[in-house]
Amino acid sequence: MDPLGIDGAWCHTPRIHADPRGSFLEAYRAAELPRPFGLAQVNCSVSHAGVLRGVHFADVPPSQAKYVMCVSGAILDVVVDIRVGSPTFGRWEAVTLDDETRRGVFVAEGLGHAFMALSEQATVVYLCSEPYSPGREHGIHPLDPALGIEWPAGVEPLLSERDAKSPSLEEALAAGLLPDYQRCQEFYATLH
Repeated sequence: MDPLGIDGAWCHTPRIHADPRGSFLEAYRAAELPRPFGLAQVNCSVSHAGVLRGVHFADVPPSQAKYVMCVSGAILDVVVDIRVGSPTFGRWEAVTLDDETRRGVFVAEGLGHAFMALSEQATVVYLCSEPYSPGREHGIHPLDPALGIEWPAGVEPLLSERDAKSPSLEEALAAGLLPDYQRCQEFYATLH
């Protein structure tokens, strides 16, 4: 696992074993994660080119850590630090996930997550530490100019109604929706 520039986010590029029959890889190995990750739910989404999902996050605790893989096609996967008081608050980092490199991204509890489908169709699988709980789930508008996420140029993003109505980072902060960095650190310590 390679750490990204945001504490709590890592990228895994698996070793792919190929021969004339095809290929084999270990997409996920719990022992290689930087900390324990209990698996409670597996989600699969299929998106057309330009579909933009996120920025999603959940209340801490327990929130929802995610291990994200694109098993078919390609996406631009984005992690956003929305933890109030974090040294990298408001910063985002993007990783291309696709069916060639087979990279995966681990997103810790308290971080925001979004992605855009880059291929005609992209299938994304998420391993989640907690089940979906609508009352604890929140979003930030993925096109918020204050975040400044550099989505691919020339692509018209297609958002869900929920994502299109999500507040800006500033509005989410003012409404008290964002996780607190110190509280997240304390929660992470209980997971070791």
